[in-house]
Amino acid sequence: MRWRDALEPIGMERVALLAPRDALRQLLVAVADEGTVGLAEYPSDNGSLATGSATERLRRARTDAAVAAALAPAPPDLDRCEQAGRFDLVAGEAQLEQRAAQAVTQDNVVGLVGWMPTRDMAHLSERLAGVGGAVVPLARPPGVQPPTLLSSRGVAHQFAPLVDTYSTVPYADVNPSIVAGLAYVVMFGMMFADLGHGALLLGVAVAARLQWWSRLEPLRRVWLFLAGAGASSMFFGALYGEFFGPTGVIPTLWLEPLEHPVELLGAAVAVGALLLAGAYALGTVNRFREGGWRRAVYSPSGLAGATLFLGLGAVAAGVYRESQWVALFGGALAAAGIAISYAGLLAAAGGGASGAAEAGVELLDLVLRLGANLVSFARLAAFGLTHAALGAVIWQATTGLWEQGPLGAVAGVLVFLAGNAVAFALEGLVAAVQALRLEYYELFSRVFESEGEPFRPWRVPLDPTEVP
Repeated sequence: MRWRDALEPIGMERVALLAPRDALRQLLVAVADEGTVGLAEYPSDNGSLATGSATERLRRARTDAAVAAALAPAPPDLDRCEQAGRFDLVAGEAQLEQRAAQAVTQDNVVGLVGWMPTRDMAHLSERLAGVGGAVVPLARPPGVQPPTLLSSRGVAHQFAPLVDTYSTVPYADVNPSIVAGLAYVVMFGMMFADLGHGALLLGVAVAARLQWWSRLEPLRRVWLFLAGAGASSMFFGALYGEFFGPTGVIPTLWLEPLEHPVELLGAAVAVGALLLAGAYALGTVNRFREGGWRRAVYSPSGLAGATLFLGLGAVAAGVYRESQWVALFGGALAAAGIAISYAGLLAAAGGGASGAAEAGVELLDLVLRLGANLVSFARLAAFGLTHAALGAVIWQATTGLWEQGPLGAVAGVLVFLAGNAVAFALEGLVAAVQALRLEYYELFSRVFESEGEPFRPWRVPLDPTEVP
C-alpha cells in the first residue's frame, strides 16, 4: 500500500452511467453486483405502487425481519418467487425498480449519476461495455465534496475506529488515523503505566489476533490498537519501575511517580503541548486543503491559532528560564496570533459592530480554551499517580499478609491476584476513557472543522440459483 493511501481518502470520481433504454436492467444488475458506485438518490413518490410490482409485493409480504436482497441474472417470475419464499429476489427487484425510477431518459439513452473510486472505473467500464453501457466522468459540482472512502488495509485501517467514532474524515482532509492512534496509545500508556499490566493487555491483543479464544473475536479487528496500548503501558511501566505495582522486580529507569509527582505533572503538560502542536499542524494542513492559504492563515485551528499557541508557550518558557528576550518574543508572537485570529473571526462574523462584538467574545473563548486544553493534559500524570498509588496499596497489603505465616501468605497471594485484577479492569477502563476524552476534545477539535459524508456504494449480489 502506498503511503499516500494511508494519509488521505481514496480518490473519487463523479460519473454518469449510460446505457440503451432496453438495457437498463442489465446496467443496474452489473452496477449492483460490482458494488463500487454510490448512486445519487432523489425524492420520489412511492404513494401509488403498480399492482404486482416487486416493491408492492415486498411491502405487502415483509415481516419485521429485514430481507437480505439478491438479484437474479434475468428478470424472475415474481409469483414463483413468492410461492417459493424467495423474498430476497423480490427485494432485489424492488431495489432495481427504485433505482430505475431515478434514471434520466433522453431519446433512447438512460443514465444515472453517482460517485465511485477512480481506481474501479476501468473495471466497471469493461463490464458495462458488455451490455452497451459506459462510464462517463463528470465535473465535480462547485462547493460539493465527494464522499469519503478510507483504505481498508494497513495500520491506518486498524486505527480508523478511533476517528470514525468522532467524525467522518472530510474528503479534502488528511486522514489522521495513524497519528491519532499513536497519540492515543502514548496517553493511555502514561495513565496505565505498569509493565505487568501492559504485558497482559498485549497478550490479549495477540490472542485476539491469533484467534486463541472465540470470546475475543470482536477484538480481532482492533488487535493492533490493543497491542500498541499494551506496549505503551509496558514502556512507561519500565520508566516508572512498576511491575504489578512497586514490587522491585524491575529497576526504575526514570522516576517513581509517588516520589516525584511534580516532575511527572510537568512531563504530562509537556507531552500535551507536543500533541497540541501536532494537532495545530494537521489542522493547518487541512484548512489549506479545504480552502487555500487564506483559510489556513486566518482560521483559529490553522496558523493563527498555532501562532498564538507558540507565542504563549514562548512566554511561559521565558518566565520559567528567566529570559526576558524569550518572553518578549513570545508576547509579540502571541499578539500577532491574537490579531490574525480576530481578523479571521471578524470576517466569519460578517463585520460591523455586532460582528466585532461576536468576534471579541469568540477570541476570548479561544484564549481561555487554549489554556484549559493544555491544563487538561495534567490528567496524564494524575491518573498515572492514581494507578501507581493503587498498585502500592495492593503491594503493601500483600507484603503485610505474607509476613503473618502460611495462612497469611495464602491470603497475601489472593489479595495480590484480586487486587491486580480489579486494578487492571478499573484503571484500564479509566485510562481508555480519559485518553479518548483528550483525543476528541483537545486534539480532534483542531484537526477537524467539518464532517465528511461516508461513501455508501449500492451493492446487491447476484444469485444464479433458479427458482423452483
